[in-house]
Amino acid sequence: MRLRFGYQLSITVLFMAVVLAVGLALVVLSFDRARSITRAAAVTFIGRVADHTEDRVDGQFKAVRSALEVLKQLPPVEAGSISDNPALYQILTALLREHGQLYNLYIGYDDGAFIELDALDRAGPATRAQFGAPAAAAFRLIVIDRKPGASSRIRTTYYLSPSLETISESQSEADYDPRDRPWYRGAFEPGAATVIEPYRFKAAALIGYTVRASFVQGRRGVVAGDILLTDADTFIRAQKLGKSGAVFLFDDAGRVIGHSRMSEFLKARSQDATTDLPRLDEIGIVDIARPLAAWRQGGDAQQVFEAKDGRTYVAAFRSIGTAGSANLRLAVMAPLDEFFSEVESARRWLLLLTSAFVLAAIPVIWWISSMLSRSMKALAAETDSVKRFEMPENPSRVHSAIREIDDLGRSVSTMRAVVRTFSSFVPKRLVQQLVETGAELRLGGSRREVTVLFTDIEGFTNITENADPEQVMLQTSRYLAVMTEVIVAHGGTVDKFVGDGIMAIWNAPTENADHVAHACAAVLACRDANQELNEAYMREGWPAYRTRFGLHTGEAVVGIIGSSDRMSYTALGATVNLAARLEPLNKEYGTTILVSEAVQQRVAEQFVFQAVDTIKPRGFEAAVQIFELRGMATHLSRPTLSVLDE
Repeated sequence: MRLRFGYQLSITVLFMAVVLAVGLALVVLSFDRARSITRAAAVTFIGRVADHTEDRVDGQFKAVRSALEVLKQLPPVEAGSISDNPALYQILTALLREHGQLYNLYIGYDDGAFIELDALDRAGPATRAQFGAPAAAAFRLIVIDRKPGASSRIRTTYYLSPSLETISESQSEADYDPRDRPWYRGAFEPGAATVIEPYRFKAAALIGYTVRASFVQGRRGVVAGDILLTDADTFIRAQKLGKSGAVFLFDDAGRVIGHSRMSEFLKARSQDATTDLPRLDEIGIVDIARPLAAWRQGGDAQQVFEAKDGRTYVAAFRSIGTAGSANLRLAVMAPLDEFFSEVESARRWLLLLTSAFVLAAIPVIWWISSMLSRSMKALAAETDSVKRFEMPENPSRVHSAIREIDDLGRSVSTMRAVVRTFSSFVPKRLVQQLVETGAELRLGGSRREVTVLFTDIEGFTNITENADPEQVMLQTSRYLAVMTEVIVAHGGTVDKFVGDGIMAIWNAPTENADHVAHACAAVLACRDANQELNEAYMREGWPAYRTRFGLHTGEAVVGIIGSSDRMSYTALGATVNLAARLEPLNKEYGTTILVSEAVQQRVAEQFVFQAVDTIKPRGFEAAVQIFELRGMATHLSRPTLSVLDE
């Protein structure tokens, strides 16, 4: 005995199995998926922070470099007019005020002359005390130059107020030669770096890096400016990244150049110029040697790694391109669990919500299965009554909120009406056989408005006369496939292939309210596709296929035609005949796409047409004006073709 189950029980069990399977899968997969999403989001965020910080650091160097390029071209700088030149001092002051990252600006010349302007407050109170600067002084100006007729260079030191008024002045024999300093050496060599690696400044116990630019016009020399590591300290500290996140700058030698605690590190170390900068393994950060090595060997700039403290970190590395030979690198890192703690908390809620969803779905499943079961039972009863030829005078139709079941109820009702009608004209046994077998009752068609397209390849016979038959078939099939794809994409139906020609129709069998515009757009797209294919043919050494098109719209009879053993869906009538006759007229008028006046009038605002002639085709009583379809109207990107959006 064959085992059978009730519809309601089957639906209930099936739905519950699906919901439980999906729910359990979500519970199981949510952990791994949330972990992957968390990592991906962390990597993306860290990368953006790194990019932003890199841009800021690069911006510092670029801004200073731009200022130096302007400064070195000033006439007093090129001429070396550095003594008693208030206008030059004002320019230097203005540049310092505009570029807050600079501690000073200075110019050194090949003959040992030198001028420097320092912003005292930017170096800190210790440096001010070291210089013995007056309390009211805002700037220190140093000028080293040789007086006319003098045998040695004199150093003149000025302390200036914010308005550049002299507060104090002193002179001494020059004890500083700019040509011996790191920022001057090698500045004129080809490819000299514009940013040099950090070093200790001679005049003050400060460490920083110098941006420089050389010039050879006039009194040859170098203009430069210093950016203190303490300024980098302030900038890095401003980059917030959670509680334990870190942003720092380092070089290829492993020395830390910028860190949020850089000032502390520098104070705790000795004053030996070779040991002033701490190393990566000395500043108490997570060991990044492994991800850093992977990045240097060509790995991803964003890395996720497990640290020795058992936590998972995400890090991003960048190279500071404008730093040149200083080889500055940027690292941004943060612990994954700390920075995305909210995501971790949301993951736990996902587990609870998934479990609640599974439980809440059970009564819904029971209700749906009950509703479906009632409708299906009613439909089963209806079909059984039709099969038994039980035809009540006023039968009730099965309705349902489910569209497919409602459609099925309407179909069963229609079937009952058909069987009841035909059973009055033919033996009931024959009608019953038709119902049971589902055989087609008759051929036929209907009249509706359609748009018809005919195409043909110009000179196809000459092209293929001496060509390899196999290649003719392959290349022509390739051409027909391209054209068919375009026609179908624009809502058309390819009715048939006539040799190398194509017949296509729009608005049948599927209704299409904008079928004329769709057809015009399809023809233009076919023309473009044909041109692209011809370019490929020419590259392959195959003759180009130049297609002619004929397009007309009007009423036609569409439906199934043929015999009992061979049928075809097609369109018949004068509309089809006129479309077929438009295509060969292209040869006479030297055109590519000819359309009838009916087409032009329907889509005149959407496409560009050019009147060609007025003709009277054989078999037609009225004259027909024909037009050439040139393209789409310039004010429209394309016609509004709803079928393309479906």
